[in-house]
Amino acid sequence: MLLEKVQADMYQAMKTKDAVKSKTLRVVLATLKDKKIAKREDLSEAEELKVLQTLAKQRKESIAMFRTGGREDLVEQELSELQIIEQYLPKMMTDAEIKDIVKSSIDETGAQSLADVGKVMPIIMKKGAGKIDGKKAQLLLRELLQ
Repeated sequence: MLLEKVQADMYQAMKTKDAVKSKTLRVVLATLKDKKIAKREDLSEAEELKVLQTLAKQRKESIAMFRTGGREDLVEQELSELQIIEQYLPKMMTDAEIKDIVKSSIDETGAQSLADVGKVMPIIMKKGAGKIDGKKAQLLLRELLQ
């Protein structure tokens, strides 16, 4: 399970005095444990990945806001945390792979216009199974449906 791996890596980071990694993994571990407690049972691997994806997304949003505000010191901090979190995420699909899934989903649903985005996106995300960037997929879908 991912929770045990994160915990072991956190202890290793603490032993090697890697402050950034241990702090980041401590946050990841706390979030995973919170979700586990809220659910009142162990998390599935998909649920653990969802938590990590949420944490990564939060870091990306923070990076964008800090860049806008001219806070490069905080951008660097968030970037290093994002890199640590991404080590536990599966490799994301390439743009070509996303485009293939989007095209097949359009064919499968018979989508004709932008009004059909709502019925195609869930199929795309299901096919992507946590390895697809939803924003990229939606942009490609909108581009192909115009």
